[in-house]
Amino acid sequence: MIDLLNSVYPWIKALHIMAVIAWMAGLFYLPRLFVYHVERATVGSELDLTFQVMEEKLLRVIMNPAMIVAWIAGLIMIGLGAFDWSAAWSWVKIVSVIAMTGAHGWMAKRRKEFATGTNTRSGRTYRLFNEVPTILMLFIVVAVVVRPF
Repeated sequence: MIDLLNSVYPWIKALHIMAVIAWMAGLFYLPRLFVYHVERATVGSELDLTFQVMEEKLLRVIMNPAMIVAWIAGLIMIGLGAFDWSAAWSWVKIVSVIAMTGAHGWMAKRRKEFATGTNTRSGRTYRLFNEVPTILMLFIVVAVVVRPF
């Protein structure tokens, strides 16, 4: 079984990269939708309902599946020895990915608040939060590619 997985390792890595790209696109876009939602729509309006559909589809159709595939492919690569657990870069990456997953969960909760009309956060909050995935992405890419530590 390990021989089979090793032979398909490049395909697993490619799948991982594609899933991460899709996941990151959603992590960048969903907070922007929240900004427009909170600043332009009133609860119960047609625009509010349109934003709710957009946010839900983005999360459920793109972000959730992409996150799951990224995690599964990443764990398979870890199982095949892609990580050097004695190196700091591996720990920086895994902690950053866990934080990214937490950010995803935070956004999913905010989507539910918009859906129930109970959002209390401002556009500024969502603008600031929009930087979180970017910062985490920088940590992950530098840790994996440059391996400065």
